[in-house]
Amino acid sequence: MSSVDEMLESNKRFAAEFTGGDMPMPPARKVAVLTCMDARIDPAKMLGLDIGDAHVIRNAGGRASDDAIRSLIISSTLLGTREFVVIQHTDCGMLTFTSDDLRARLAEERGSDASDIDFLTFSDSEGNVREDVDRIRNSPHIDRSIPVSGYIYDVHTGGLDEVVAPAAVSQA
Repeated sequence: MSSVDEMLESNKRFAAEFTGGDMPMPPARKVAVLTCMDARIDPAKMLGLDIGDAHVIRNAGGRASDDAIRSLIISSTLLGTREFVVIQHTDCGMLTFTSDDLRARLAEERGSDASDIDFLTFSDSEGNVREDVDRIRNSPHIDRSIPVSGYIYDVHTGGLDEVVAPAAVSQA
């Protein structure tokens, strides 16, 4: 049985007991979490979230990419989220290569030209969290009163370390 087959079987059991079909679309806790796609991170478990509590946006590195910003705009403007949390983590694979490394590999293995893709790699986790929090805070399409905070999740201990305290951008 493949992993997908196992997941589909698990879904059948989940659906048989599912009672959340009447939940409202907006997240109950009015929060959106941007985090990495790393399989060692379970945002619901580490943050005590239930189905319907929060929007969770995941991508490689937990980066505030254009698409992540798009999701945060929709989350806050149309679905009422009032706080954003950026969570990146220790031992992230995005620290192990550069965009140029991956572009060269793609050219060699697939003959493809990925010169137009920024893979958003980084070399400093704390600096990266600060950069992504600033990018969200400074987006002209996001309400500047929404607090944005940033953390690093330790994949070895399960703990969160604050890098950027929750704050909104002042309305100067």
